Amino acid sequence: MCVNYIPIPKRLVLSHFAAAEPQADWPEEVWQDYAAPMLVHGRQGRQAVVANYGFLPKVKLPQGARYSTMNARAETIGQLKSYRNAWQRSQLCLVPMLGFFEPCYESGKAVRHQICLLDDEPFAVAGLWRAWEEGNGRRSYSFTQITINADEHPLMKRMHKPDDEKRNLVIIPEADYDAWLGCKSIELARTFLKNYPAQLMCAAEQPVPKKPSKNSTQQISLF
Repeated sequence: MCVNYIPIPKRLVLSHFAAAEPQADWPEEVWQDYAAPMLVHGRQGRQAVVANYGFLPKVKLPQGARYSTMNARAETIGQLKSYRNAWQRSQLCLVPMLGFFEPCYESGKAVRHQICLLDDEPFAVAGLWRAWEEGNGRRSYSFTQITINADEHPLMKRMHKPDDEKRNLVIIPEADYDAWLGCKSIELARTFLKNYPAQLMCAAEQPVPKKPSKNSTQQISLF
């Protein structure tokens, strides 16, 4: 599923998502364990927080453990140990972005495509967050994106290998941002987890960029 996306630029945090700009920066594209903004429900409304993309950061995993928590399947989010407590506590977030990337195999090989809205507007997908208490007394944050089955979605069923299950991120309509962030019922939260209309989305072939190195100043370490 989605392992690489374009987060919104800082200037859109306030102007488009009505949240105060965080002090920290983030890169133009993010991959696992990169810093990126998420929106949560704060005391005074929407709050933007810079967090780790990946619910369980690599530095928090046991030595030698290798698995990804960038995406959480809606079908098992309430059962898996990684996500269960945060899901039951309704630690819901929005992940704002300009687009995300998926491989399309219609040509017989993987071709990188950017998925975005037809009107080219920023959007936000459903996510789950958690906090970490650090040894220096600071608190850091991480998040995952929630995915659902998209076998019948006219656009997303074109992505990934022909025999793979098709998955999609949950794009939350703008009118439902606060309802999602403030939702305290697991049953109600599940009603938001549905595929966005394909006619309001588009996909375009994009070249594969050079991924910033671990020493790049574009990558921000929170830990």
